[in-house]
Amino acid sequence: MTGAHEQGRSLAAAARRCTLCPRGCGVNRTAGERGFCGAGNLPQVFRYGLHHGEEPPLSGSRGSGTIFLSRCTLRCLYCQNYPWSQQGAGREHTVPELAAMLRDLHQRGAHNWNWVSPTPWLPWLLAATAAVERDGMTLPVVYNTSGYESVATLQALEGRVAVYLTDLRYARPESAAAGSGAADYVAVARAALLEMWRQTGPLQTDADGIAVRGTICRLLVLPGRAAEAVANLRWLAEHVGTELAISLLAQYVPAYRAVERPPWNRPVTRRAYERVVAEAERLGFENGWVQDYDQPPPAGLVGFTMPAGGPERAATTAREAQVQK
Repeated sequence: MTGAHEQGRSLAAAARRCTLCPRGCGVNRTAGERGFCGAGNLPQVFRYGLHHGEEPPLSGSRGSGTIFLSRCTLRCLYCQNYPWSQQGAGREHTVPELAAMLRDLHQRGAHNWNWVSPTPWLPWLLAATAAVERDGMTLPVVYNTSGYESVATLQALEGRVAVYLTDLRYARPESAAAGSGAADYVAVARAALLEMWRQTGPLQTDADGIAVRGTICRLLVLPGRAAEAVANLRWLAEHVGTELAISLLAQYVPAYRAVERPPWNRPVTRRAYERVVAEAERLGFENGWVQDYDQPPPAGLVGFTMPAGGPERAATTAREAQVQK
């Protein structure tokens, strides 16, 4: 296991000729050059605070210490967070300012530090976390990602991430290209998940049910693509195993460019969602959560209605209504 200093140096080098994500743009981020995601040389944060909208072992009773980072390596038609993920809303921060956020979250009782879409900003996040840890403040790091990750980048993070919270959205390259602008998503996200699983294994919780280590895979069922969610469940059962904690989500809401593009412009049908749930049960997945189809997503935590800034105050979300299997 490499130390934090060596990991930071490795990822900083990757940012100087940016290969942090699978797109491998090759731009010199430290000189202000910008690639596909538009990230520059200072991390952008849209909002941070105690967040109660993650899976129960992450939110717990006090909330997940979440930092919503701007910019993204995907361009999803339906992204609910598009103001900051694709349009770049959010304020630039120095490493000491990032460290101050981490300290604030720790002092307010967060169960973890939850980095949302962290890939473009990893060298800065690692430096900030190392500074806080030198002061004696430590929390498990949650790596909250779309799943579109470079295996080499993940390997450089080994030992620094306690919990991987990752998506597996598509099973066909054509769907990934149409929905997120990444035809290679399926192969990339599956390889990344295997690396996450190698590093952290099954979800482990403490005596209070709070996650301390492991991998959680979210499967958001997309309109007209329930068969792909089923295919991903079968792949997971075969290549990872049914001890993996999964989170089945029915909360798709047409947003951003999806509102004008069929079939992305409609919600998932009950029949389609129940097909995915039935397959998870048939395959023997017993760890995780199944979202109630009838539970509407809360307006207060849908990205395009969330005000910028921080600290964010506690709110409830549909995922708190998920039924533990």
